[in-house]
Amino acid sequence: MRLRTRDQQFLDPERGPVVTPRAVIALVLVVIGIAWIVYYYTGVRPDPNAFDKQGNPAGPSGPGFMGDLKKWNYVIGFGALFLGLAISAHPSTPLGRGRGVVVGMLGCFLLGLLWICSYYVLANDKLDSVPVFNDLGQYNLMVGIAFMAVGFTFATRWE
Repeated sequence: MRLRTRDQQFLDPERGPVVTPRAVIALVLVVIGIAWIVYYYTGVRPDPNAFDKQGNPAGPSGPGFMGDLKKWNYVIGFGALFLGLAISAHPSTPLGRGRGVVVGMLGCFLLGLLWICSYYVLANDKLDSVPVFNDLGQYNLMVGIAFMAVGFTFATRWE
């Protein structure tokens, strides 16, 4: 029985490399998707409680193109997030092989279920106080189902 050094585990031919171009692209897409949503919600989205001097609702702040996109910003952000997760289901990435498949699959399934259950619990009277949920309304169901759909991309890699 031979002991493996740390370098041999990193490049183990059975498990594959940890850092691959596909894994980096997947990580970048996930981070960009989350950052896009956070930036739109905190920096660009018009505050529904803010009014200008004439009493009209205040417009969006930040970059003009993001303000013009309105709720399409959520499609862009969540789309990048889900695309990054789907790309990470490939066998050349750590989440696409071995135990990573189970972690990715169950993680996406549970996140989707938690998203939908949270929406239903908060839908009656508390939804206005939860960031992102308050803007999406019924589209929260689509987000939860999309998390589950990405979970199925991991399930196709499960052996």
